[in-house]
Amino acid sequence: MRVDLRKSLFILPNLFTCSSIFCGLYAIILCAAEPAPDDFYRASVLIVFAMFFDTIDGRVARMTRTQSAFGVQLDSLADVVSFGVAPALLVYRWSLEELGLVGVAASFAYLACGAIRLARFNVLAMGDRGAPKKPGKYILGLPIPGAAGILVSLVVANHAVGGALPGWPYIILAVVLALSVFMVSSIKFRSFKDLRLSRRAVLFVSVAIGSSAIIAVRFHISFVLVWLLTSYVLMGLAETLFGLSRRGLARKRHAEVIAEEEPSPGRTSAH
Repeated sequence: MRVDLRKSLFILPNLFTCSSIFCGLYAIILCAAEPAPDDFYRASVLIVFAMFFDTIDGRVARMTRTQSAFGVQLDSLADVVSFGVAPALLVYRWSLEELGLVGVAASFAYLACGAIRLARFNVLAMGDRGAPKKPGKYILGLPIPGAAGILVSLVVANHAVGGALPGWPYIILAVVLALSVFMVSSIKFRSFKDLRLSRRAVLFVSVAIGSSAIIAVRFHISFVLVWLLTSYVLMGLAETLFGLSRRGLARKRHAEVIAEEEPSPGRTSAH
């Protein structure tokens, strides 16, 4: 019996995707019953592993040239579990449970917005014939792994300092709702798919490493992930606001040029 190696390669990225689902499921199991404080940390670590597998499956698919519409759909379904349900339940049991129905509503809003964001991504990522498009420079809306990473990093940072940080239910509530809005917004966030070795890229990486080192020394190494992901969100907001201001200025200049070219109402024709 001969094995078609080309067809077998399609299984490889999907195995990484399924590994992400397993990590998300295990995190849900840890938070579902009566979780101890250490269970929140373990669930967070599992979601971080899910993020790792989620990153690997796309790269493996591109390296082996096995991108497919099936892979895109499976990846989104995995993201709903690992970065939607798991973080929503985690942050609810960790902090939002104190708020009762408000906490339930916030957790649902996060999950619902994450699912909507993934559905929109799938529609935009598909070509005319159903084949996945090449990733662009920007992504519309905050990627759900990034939103999950911010929530998880807060739990990990709290565990690293021995629970010294308060649960901050209302602050966590604001963070969850903000992330929900960012996911379904029209804000463009960098995908870093076009990152190449250049002076700007070296400067960017140097600033990221330097600032992370300062955060690690000044506070705790677990706060580095909070800093990097928060900076990623702020960078998307800043670029969007800068783009809006540039477009607004361009429209204003265009209107001024048109106004200068049009004859004044009181001007009479020479003919």
